[in-house]
Parts: sequence; C-alpha cells; structure tokens
Amino acid sequence: MATPSGLIRALHRGTLGQNVVVDRIFSGIQPTGTPHLGNYLGAIQNWVNLQEKCSSVLYSIMDMHSLTMPKEPAVLRQNILDTTAAILACGIDPKKCFLFRQSLVPEHTELAWILGCLTNVPRLLRLPQWKMKRASQKSEGTVGLLTYPVLQAADILLYKSTRVPVGEDQVLHLELAQDIAQHFNKKYGEFFPVPKAILSTTRKIKSLRDPSVKMSKSDPQRLATVNIADSPDEIVLKFRKAVTDFTSEVTYDPAARPGVSNLVSIHAAVTGLSIKEVLHQATGLDTAHYKMVVAEAVIQKFAPIRNEIKKLQEDKCHLIKVLEDGAEKAKELAAPIYQEIRRLVGFQ
Repeated sequence: MATPSGLIRALHRGTLGQNVVVDRIFSGIQPTGTPHLGNYLGAIQNWVNLQEKCSSVLYSIMDMHSLTMPKEPAVLRQNILDTTAAILACGIDPKKCFLFRQSLVPEHTELAWILGCLTNVPRLLRLPQWKMKRASQKSEGTVGLLTYPVLQAADILLYKSTRVPVGEDQVLHLELAQDIAQHFNKKYGEFFPVPKAILSTTRKIKSLRDPSVKMSKSDPQRLATVNIADSPDEIVLKFRKAVTDFTSEVTYDPAARPGVSNLVSIHAAVTGLSIKEVLHQATGLDTAHYKMVVAEAVIQKFAPIRNEIKKLQEDKCHLIKVLEDGAEKAKELAAPIYQEIRRLVGFQ
C-alpha cells in the first residue's frame, strides 16, 4: 500500500492506474514583464483561486511562445524574472502549484513535433491569432507563429491536464488541443483526457484610450494600459485620461457606452462588488469624479502587490530557484507520460 507521500506523488504523476483521470489544471502566461490590469483580473486572480481548489495545478512562464514576437535576449531574460516576481506577488504559491519556465522542460517541444504531425495546415491558417499577429508584424509570418497553437496543445496534453483557464481569445486554440487529443486517441488508443475550458467570469478589460479593443501591453498609447506596478500618480493620470463620452451619468451599457462601462467593469472586478452595487455607489457622480473613484480602488488593490514586486525583484536568485525547482517537479510529472507517448507512437 502506498504511503501518504507516495500517494501524493502518484496523484501528481497520474499513475494511480491506467484508467484513472486526475483532475489537473494547466495554464501559462507569456513573459511580457509586469502584467497589466487585464492580465491580473482575467487570469492571475483566477489562478490564485484555483490553486486553493485543486490538488494538481501547473502554471508556466511561456518563454518559448514569446519568441513568436521579436525580442532582444536581454529583454526576454528580464521579462521572465519580472513576470515571475509579479505573479508571486499576486499570490501564486509554489507550495500549492508547480510554477516553472516552459523551456526548462524539453518534452514540451518534443511532444509538439508529434502533435504537429497530426495537425493539418489549413486548420492553423484559419486561426484568427495567426492572421492578426502576422498583420501586426507586417510580414509573411514565421513557422513558429503559425504552429505555436500546436505547442500550446503540447503544453496542456503533456501533463494530461483536464482543465485549462482560458480567455475568450484562446478558446479556439483550446478547441484545437481538444481535437488533437481526440485524433491522437483515435490513432493510438485512449490516452489523453480531452481538456475542458475554465472561462473567466471577469468581463474582458478594455483599453482606456480605445474601449473597442482589449487592454494590451503592446498598445502604442502609453495611457491605454494600467500595469499592476504603476505608481499611484500614473494610475490616476491614466484613469483621468480614460476615454468615455459626452454623457455625465454613470451607467452600464457596453454596446452604447463602452468607455464608461469598462470603468464600471474594472471597479466591480477590483472591489469584488457586482455591477449593480457599483452603479449604486456611483449614484450622483459624474464620469469625471467616477474616474477618480475607480483609480483609487485600483490603487488600493495593487498597493501591497506593487510593494511585494519590488522586494522580489531585488532577489534574482530566489526567482530563478523558484522556476528551476518548479521545472524539476514538472519534469518528474511529464517524464512517465512522455515515455508512454514514445512507446505508443513507436519510438521505443
């Protein structure tokens, strides 16, 4: 009979029995430096909650995916550390999850090659992310940009993940992973669980300068994006300059009043209140004053996080060790799964 510690290791490895499916969550974030408000509310806050609810959780810094957009090596190295510091400061606990850097686990790319051989090119060409990012680079696009959704599928399936937190813009990529899993199972026998989406309940956070598009680190307008490490003065300035409309009353109507509605969504998300409760609080305020109310709520939310980020960034060795320790745990989990994949496809 397995000891309690042995049982826990078996649970993480998924080796309790050939037909036992372990509830396992996998998600990742590209290392773009300190995350912005939309990253936090749409993904990281949910990650913190999920690590408390599931016994097997993996979160990865997706450094290989980041190469699909040109990066200077020194910038990428620093972004990896800054992103790690930020998500730790937000509450991700390496004792409750595996936090690791994608490129430290080579099985990700090895499995991506196998899965790529099961994926047809027209399917990848139809994905909107390919079209949008190719256009943003003003080029024909690279092989990496075209095939990174296959690497995403490998990221998920390598650990036999059963649930994946995703935003609206990644649903089609998860559907690709689901189809690839089913294709593999049909060809080689039932092996991968078909992962299901965990959709964020937070409404997509929009740009403060153009509420028709989502908030993004790559937005050329400096005032469009609120970073979680921004100073109080920077946050106040960005909300003061936020685009609204010519109606002073605070209402919630995303179709007719996207700018004001974006502020209401942000206010509700950072305070934990409902849209209705937020609107009740805003009764009698015009949009100019309401912008400052939202700015103050954001400042209060991120003040302790910002302080913790600064402390963590001063200990580079600690950040590197967290990612290396997490990678060792991820490798231990991935190794027996990948060895079985090698056997199934005929490599051994």
